[in-house]
Amino acid sequence: MQLDDTSFPTEFTIASRTGAVVVCTTEQGLPLGVRVERDQLRDDPAALAAEILRLCKQSAARAGSQRREQLRQAGLAPEMLALTGLPTLAEVTRQEIVEEQDFDTEPDSWLRPI
Repeated sequence: MQLDDTSFPTEFTIASRTGAVVVCTTEQGLPLGVRVERDQLRDDPAALAAEILRLCKQSAARAGSQRREQLRQAGLAPEMLALTGLPTLAEVTRQEIVEEQDFDTEPDSWLRPI
């Protein structure tokens, strides 16, 4: 089995649906950097923290899925892939759909400060 680690990214970037929050993480989902648009700082701090945490987890899941695919292409047997615990693309997609339905992305009010 030949594994080429040089082609696998070391940083992963993910953004909220609105693009107002962008998080750069490691493969394990540890945040390396966070960019938050100024208007998001006016909202509830707990909601912002929850969004950042959700994005970190989502980034880790996507990275795990990519790593699983890399191992599959390198020739790792399906039984061994299952033992890694890395998610499949279908599992990640399914989880993102569930989270999207559970996570309230609409603002409390459509009114904006002037």
